[in-house]
Amino acid sequence: MIEKHIVLEDVDPVVFYGVNNANIQMIKALFPKLRIVARGNVIKVMGDEEEMCAFEDAITALEKHCVAYNSLNEEALLDIVKGNSPEIERKGDAIVFSVTGKPITPRSENQQKLVKEFEKNDMVFAIGPAGSGKTYTAIALAVRALKNKEIRKIILSRPAVEAGEKLGFLPGDMKDKIDPYLQPLYDALQDMIPAAKLKEYMELNVIQIAPLAFMRGRTLNDAVVILDEAQNTTTQQIKMFLTRMGTNTKMIVTGDMTQIDLPASQTSGLKQAMKILKDVKGISFVEMNKKDIVRHKLVTRIVEAYEKYEENSFTKKQIEK
Repeated sequence: MIEKHIVLEDVDPVVFYGVNNANIQMIKALFPKLRIVARGNVIKVMGDEEEMCAFEDAITALEKHCVAYNSLNEEALLDIVKGNSPEIERKGDAIVFSVTGKPITPRSENQQKLVKEFEKNDMVFAIGPAGSGKTYTAIALAVRALKNKEIRKIILSRPAVEAGEKLGFLPGDMKDKIDPYLQPLYDALQDMIPAAKLKEYMELNVIQIAPLAFMRGRTLNDAVVILDEAQNTTTQQIKMFLTRMGTNTKMIVTGDMTQIDLPASQTSGLKQAMKILKDVKGISFVEMNKKDIVRHKLVTRIVEAYEKYEENSFTKKQIEK
């Protein structure tokens, strides 16, 4: 008889063990020849060496499933231990799964295009209106790459242009001042990564969220790097960001050309980058529109109303001239 300790490194033990420890009880029932004791993230097991090997293989497969899908129910557990593919694994259109186990899938034609272009290119620009899912889809792609161990870190950035010179008057240290402008990125991550794991990732700098100014001087390797709200970058800022790209790195740049907050005297760096880089091999552009909006149906109507107003205003000015 031998004894081993198996450490659950990548999963939340609460999710792995199941409600009222239902999963661990089922595992014990499936391996009756072994004595299994689970404490925290450590599983102590004693028994025959051959049975122990089968048990370790099962735990590895179960842990991998739990990491990918953020859930482990009894049906999936039974399928995996028996060597079958759980039903959830046969649904191939999901990018990742939310913390509740719900599949996060492309919800429009252009979101699907963004997924495909990301797989084919190292740099993708996703341009579209508010609510078109460009940032959320981009972060889902980054989380998938991290879970699949294709990269070692995720770096998310935004220009804090909305803060302007008022930044110094906000309370707290630099992180407290900047965090409100990065909150949409935190929200998306919290949907996709369990809270305890997300905290660990951020403490270890596996996931980094920082304002654009903090990117200067860095070379970013083995990462998915996302620049959000890129329409608010200057020409120098976006050039600085794009040239941070290192080995085994992919970049996604998102922006909305209708929401430029820069002073009228400044040209949007995103607008200029789209012209300069349009024919560069390895760079793809995905343009989204109001048909891709996946928020409340009123968002689409609001976007349409503003488009109509701007068209009428432009026509009126032309007539007056």
